[in-house]
Amino acid sequence: MSTPFPFTAVVGQDDLRLALLLNAVSPAVGGVLVRGEKGTAKSTAVRALSALLPAVDVVPGCRFSCAPAAPDPDCPDGPHEPGAGTRRPARMVELPVGASEDRLVGALDIERALAEGVKAFEPGLLAEAHRGILYVDEVNLLHDHLVDLLLDAAAMGASYVEREGVSVRHAARFLLVGTMNPEEGELRPQLLDRFGLTVEVSASREPDQRVEVVRRRLAHDDDPEAFAARWAEEEAAVRTRIVAARELLPSVRLGDGALRQIAAACAAFEVDGMRADIVMARTATALAAWAGRTDVLAEDVRQAALLALPHRRRRNPFDAPGLDEDKLDETLEEFGGPDDDPDPDPGGPGGGDGQPSPDDAPQGGDTAARPEAGESGQPASGAGEEQAVRASQPFRTKVLTVPGLGDGAAGRRSRARTEHGRTTGARRPRGALTKLHLAATVQAAAPHQRARGRSGRGLVVRRDDLRQATREGREGNLVLFVVDASGSMAARRRMAAVKGAVLSLLLDAYQRRDKVGLVTFRGSAADVALPPTSSVDAAAARLESLPTGGRTPLAAGLLKAHDVLRVERLRDPARRALVVVVTDGRATGGAEPVVLAGRAAGLLAAEGVASVVVDCESGPVRLGLAGRLAEELGATAVTLDELRADSITGLVRNVQGTQRTARRAA
Repeated sequence: MSTPFPFTAVVGQDDLRLALLLNAVSPAVGGVLVRGEKGTAKSTAVRALSALLPAVDVVPGCRFSCAPAAPDPDCPDGPHEPGAGTRRPARMVELPVGASEDRLVGALDIERALAEGVKAFEPGLLAEAHRGILYVDEVNLLHDHLVDLLLDAAAMGASYVEREGVSVRHAARFLLVGTMNPEEGELRPQLLDRFGLTVEVSASREPDQRVEVVRRRLAHDDDPEAFAARWAEEEAAVRTRIVAARELLPSVRLGDGALRQIAAACAAFEVDGMRADIVMARTATALAAWAGRTDVLAEDVRQAALLALPHRRRRNPFDAPGLDEDKLDETLEEFGGPDDDPDPDPGGPGGGDGQPSPDDAPQGGDTAARPEAGESGQPASGAGEEQAVRASQPFRTKVLTVPGLGDGAAGRRSRARTEHGRTTGARRPRGALTKLHLAATVQAAAPHQRARGRSGRGLVVRRDDLRQATREGREGNLVLFVVDASGSMAARRRMAAVKGAVLSLLLDAYQRRDKVGLVTFRGSAADVALPPTSSVDAAAARLESLPTGGRTPLAAGLLKAHDVLRVERLRDPARRALVVVVTDGRATGGAEPVVLAGRAAGLLAAEGVASVVVDCESGPVRLGLAGRLAEELGATAVTLDELRADSITGLVRNVQGTQRTARRAA
């Protein structure tokens, strides 16, 4: 087993280390989410934490880590009689992003359960992590069905495994720690709120600190044991301090003044629910215990707010997390109580990582009337570039889906065969059985009971009788935006509305767990402004800074989209694509631009690419060019107004042009 990098040897990252230590002192804080760019010691610090946690007492032979003093009465390995136990180090269990449901929660032997009536249960990662750490690297890439299971276990402190009436329950209380790179996509709000604290980490820009990082990393790689021995004394000191803080924690007093400040801070930043107040209270208490105090001071409340509120404050999905520290200080000063420290240190122990929130972008369609939106309207050359226009107010869009039944990654857009969803049929299992179709299994076994010598009431079931349930749910798609940024779009002062529409579709893609890509065309060529990614906020940032002007090389934009899709099919063949072309349908520049655009559209249509054309043409006289492009693509054409979900109540458009009328029961 390799020697881990010592926790105390991590250079800098004060907020990260403090957040992890506070959870070690008080696991009730609720875990840590670490956000930051790659190569910033996120995983290194988390893995090093497990060596500092105090050892735990467990019942000998119990696979579910029951405490000897208070064993779980429902433990599958029980019942256990209270008594002496054995001591072992606290565990850190890693949950791989691609893990199966059975690996996470455990699995029942369905065949033995049906034939013998016994609960033959193999524990999963949740059982291993009980009373320890459950670590999820790249937690933002975790599949939705695993996220749901984590949410249930975190909320109830227990894991339930049920298979057609046979159920097993066991305790699952763990410290949830996740790391993520925001560039690869955001986290579901429900899971985000389950993390008690969040920290933003980044690489230091100080040369001396970067030199020290490299020096320590190289020293550890050359001789891990010797390097760990050099830091053994510091590690022991931190371990002793954690134990002392845990013992002091029940004696820490959280006064009314501190509670008022906590409530005021949560109200000032408009956090939803009461979990933020509770987490702040627990964090402030842990901070006091870590500092060796029995009273919570204003500095503890401030530091707790910087750790517990950035990911909970009300914001749009594309807004960066963070807190306005000036607003926080004003709130704490206004609601300071008589039992606060009269001269608190605003930095607090361990420093703070709150970042001022960015100014909200002006919203509304009137932004399109600014002069830089392209008043000149000169489409005659590629030099007619205008400044970027801010997007208008986003809105809720209609649901655009890919027709047919896919097999892609779990999501919320198009129909697909999935492990979760409504049962649509049964088949013979390919490999391990995961979802039993009970009726089909009984039907397959019933004709053979006499031949198998059945004598009692039990059903004689063999492996060949088992049937896997086939289920239908929703998948996430690759939504590739092909956006016209030419002068013809800017000349009519529509770019703000166009960007607002694309931003609205990006919000929809964020909620439906899609990958997104952005192709733009203007002047004489098309560019991949953003390769397909799970980071929808990155697409929103590229869209916001998109300039306009020049000719309209529509064919180049469609051909570039074709190239992007070809590469993505090789990388992820199961993920189906939806191309959203945002244009007024004009094509200029080069020889026969309209004919070339038609050929490029025909190329996409011949390959069966699902697409939709958002018609941006405006004014009293319409040429219908976007509608003609939609016909050549075999796509649906919708106007900007029709794209709104509330324009025609209940309408859902299919991207192949079919429109279904909702039926109501009489």
